[in-house]
Amino acid sequence: MSPTAAALLLTAPAATPLVVAGAYALAGLRTRRPAAVPAPVTAKGPVLVAEAPAPEEAPERHPADWAALLSPVVILLCGSLLAAAVVDDGPRTAYSGLLRADALTAWMLLVVGAVALIACGSAPAYLAGERAAGRAGDATVTGGSPPGRDREWWSYHALVQAFLAAMCLAVVTANLGVLWVAVEATTIVTAFLVGHRHTRTSVEAAWKYVVICSAGIALAFLGTVLIYYAARQAGIAEAWALDWPTLVAHADRLDPAVTRLGISLIVLGFGAKAGLVPLHAWLPDAHSQAPAPVSALMSGVLLSVAFAAILRYRVIADAALGPDFTRVLLTGIALLTLALAAGLLLAQRDYKRMLAYSSMEHMSLIALAAAIGSPLALSAALLHIAGHGLAKSVAFCASGRILQITGTARIGRVRGLLARAPATAGAFGFAVVALMAFPPFSLFASELGIARAGFAAGPGLGWATAVALLLVLVAFAALAARTARMLLGPGTPAEHHPATVWPLLVGLAACAALGVATGPLTDLLDAATQAIGGH
Repeated sequence: MSPTAAALLLTAPAATPLVVAGAYALAGLRTRRPAAVPAPVTAKGPVLVAEAPAPEEAPERHPADWAALLSPVVILLCGSLLAAAVVDDGPRTAYSGLLRADALTAWMLLVVGAVALIACGSAPAYLAGERAAGRAGDATVTGGSPPGRDREWWSYHALVQAFLAAMCLAVVTANLGVLWVAVEATTIVTAFLVGHRHTRTSVEAAWKYVVICSAGIALAFLGTVLIYYAARQAGIAEAWALDWPTLVAHADRLDPAVTRLGISLIVLGFGAKAGLVPLHAWLPDAHSQAPAPVSALMSGVLLSVAFAAILRYRVIADAALGPDFTRVLLTGIALLTLALAAGLLLAQRDYKRMLAYSSMEHMSLIALAAAIGSPLALSAALLHIAGHGLAKSVAFCASGRILQITGTARIGRVRGLLARAPATAGAFGFAVVALMAFPPFSLFASELGIARAGFAAGPGLGWATAVALLLVLVAFAALAARTARMLLGPGTPAEHHPATVWPLLVGLAACAALGVATGPLTDLLDAATQAIGGH
């Protein structure tokens, strides 16, 4: 592959969403806010807008509804081409090493692209349902804008595209400073998306998200500064003091005390974005209040992108300090997160918050696999990242549709979904089955791999793995009981357009396919495992 082609493939995943975001933003500027329409008044007082079922007629589609799919397609294409290149000929760099693609980069791009395809493909039906339910209004537009697309509609798509750009930049950069900036950018962009509905609870969740994640990112910044200081003290040139390959190559020269403190702060800081304790409290509020496709992106890939940063730093820490330090740190955080998630799942009464706590459960399993650190464990962790992203994005997108059909997020008030909305309920049910690690879905293979690796790693990690499995069984029981209550029972059909679930079916099929065989991704998975220290 030529340097020009490599530069194009490394730039396009972040640049394409930025261009699409700019186009949506410019279109939104041409949209005037409609005049406020007073609520009708009766003898009993004003009539409040309530939840409404899906419209009887299929909503009209406009090309602007599907323009957002351009970015996921480009990300998937670039990830596929980079995967073929790095497996055959090793890492590719561009812009004097600022951007770099190894096997982990290609793997994460494929995950981001796949989850983005599900989320962006589900967005038109979701936003149409929001308008039908009275949570979004039509716009007074000029310049040929499509009807029913107000300024918030355009800003939603612009922010989602900017979100994708920030995540892709975090994945493709080799500079740890740029990595920090990209992760911080995801916080800023998604804060507006979490508060998109402008309700009291959504705005409160957005502020909680900003405050907690900013505290975490501040810790990560201090850790990054300490790693930079250790690199400079080790004689690494200023321009390369935050270059990941350079730090890996010279990690044995880093001051152990400074590196230990820096890595601890980084794990805590980026762990906040990954939904790990102790800075996890933002996750259930933000994921439950954000629009369903945004929740799919946040849970499906944002958590994983943040943990991919931890995996990068883990390679440096193991070379500088030995594997025991990160092993103890990550094992403790993983078990605490898993115990908290399992306990809260038992007491959960809101199905979107249930899915959020399930994300904490799965991220803790990925952290445990990283703590084990064997090739089998790291391969299982990467497979778990992909399987969880696909299954959780399907579950969140389906939950948004369920909320529009039923008008409530309370588990106790939802019954007979299979009878009321068989297509959506079926997708939601199979997604939860996948999250519970049933075959043939890939989470079965990845959790089995983590368990095998943990028991083979020695008595200490064997006991930690046994405790983790017991906690997983608790979470399994909680998910199974609550999902069964929602799906089973009598009901009146209320789903008029089951064809809108096609992105969910694609996601479930991909998750099942990964569980049967990784196929052409096998070499990429092996190379990605080697890139993060699984030798």
